[in-house]
Amino acid sequence: MLDLSRLLDLPRPHLAAALAGQFPEAVHSSERAGAIAAATSLWARGGRVAALEQLASIDPEAYGRTRNHVSGAVTRLSPWLRHGVLSLAEVRDAALSRARRPEDAAKLISELGWRDYWQQVYAAVGDRIREPIELQAQTSRLAVLEQVPPDVLAAQTGMHCIDAFVEKLHHAGWLHNHERMWLASWLVHVRGVRWQAGADWFLSHLIDGDPASNHLSWQWVAGTFSSKPYLFNRENLETFTDGVHCQPCGLRGSCSVEGSYEELAARWFTADSSISREPLRIRPPQNDAVRRTGTKPMAAAQRPLVWLTLDSVAAVSPAVAAHTEAPRVFPIDPDWLATERPSLNRLLFLFECLADVPRVEVILGDPRQVMIERARTHGCDCLVRAETSCPRIRRTTAAIESASAGAQGDGASLPVETVPWPRFCDRSRVRDLGRFSRYWQQVVHSAMKPTHASG
Repeated sequence: MLDLSRLLDLPRPHLAAALAGQFPEAVHSSERAGAIAAATSLWARGGRVAALEQLASIDPEAYGRTRNHVSGAVTRLSPWLRHGVLSLAEVRDAALSRARRPEDAAKLISELGWRDYWQQVYAAVGDRIREPIELQAQTSRLAVLEQVPPDVLAAQTGMHCIDAFVEKLHHAGWLHNHERMWLASWLVHVRGVRWQAGADWFLSHLIDGDPASNHLSWQWVAGTFSSKPYLFNRENLETFTDGVHCQPCGLRGSCSVEGSYEELAARWFTADSSISREPLRIRPPQNDAVRRTGTKPMAAAQRPLVWLTLDSVAAVSPAVAAHTEAPRVFPIDPDWLATERPSLNRLLFLFECLADVPRVEVILGDPRQVMIERARTHGCDCLVRAETSCPRIRRTTAAIESASAGAQGDGASLPVETVPWPRFCDRSRVRDLGRFSRYWQQVVHSAMKPTHASG
């Protein structure tokens, strides 16, 4: 175990350099100095102040009109939402408060609904988000590539749009949703890259990198969690970028995305009529909130230790809010580092969020060992964390309780309480997560109500 709490006091340039030294595998560049400079100039700063500034700038009506355009009035709130610095309910409330009519905020709220939906699916299927949710809607004519090709990673494909998207992903750590879909569609359907390879690449670089939203969106593009694959053509690209990529591109008129959806589908997919897919049904997950486990009653647990996870690296985490005087720990999981390979941009944003949490300890090590050891050191008799869809955290929770029970030898475990986030919608009537449209139909009425009116 290694205590990295000292890094939280460093200003951004020094923090970026320190993180590059501590996590050299996060520097996805041959030039270390260039990577540090890029991270230092990152557009989004972690922490609550920056989150509230960005939240104050949203215009829900303009969002509804222009969100499909890359230059449109998108919120850019995803990095703070991903890390629990803002909640879905908080953003929904802000959108409703700024709209002249509730329906003017409906489009923005429905997009928040997509994020909520992805999390529900993640909680239901767990690590299976990395495998096809259902049979592929169309059979590709291409051989599958297991890795993102070198010319793509180097932004040297010759397609102005694709190269620009790659450069933006690597340097800014963020892409407009349309840019994400276009790049994913081109990689999967034109280059034949296995969607999991592309999803892992995105997850590594995006500062809002979230397995649920990321991998399930890639499945939606690939056609393994949707009724048909997502394809884009030059007309679509030009419409929503005002031609900034197509006008200067040397491949204009002869690029791989020329043609209508039907023409592209005929070019890229086989006409296999033997594919038969049953209607997809996904049972909603068991609620992770207000979860009390272990043999020791929570009522008897008087000295909690707050366990911060990637979903809740903020002073406004419901676990922190429920126990404001309790010590708090964020363990950096080596397994997470090895699996997601977070970029320097991601780590910098994460540490800036953590620096916003008073008295937090940041410990590199196995979370199970870290939390048990810190609980013992602080004299704590229970753990408290915010609800999460992450299967890794859920497995670690079970392992902590099991390990602590075995260590004590008296059958008394270290209990874990899970505290819910402010309610975004009422899911009590949801019976199936197979499609977003069915899910949203069940929850939209409650999602459109501000927190104070939803009970």
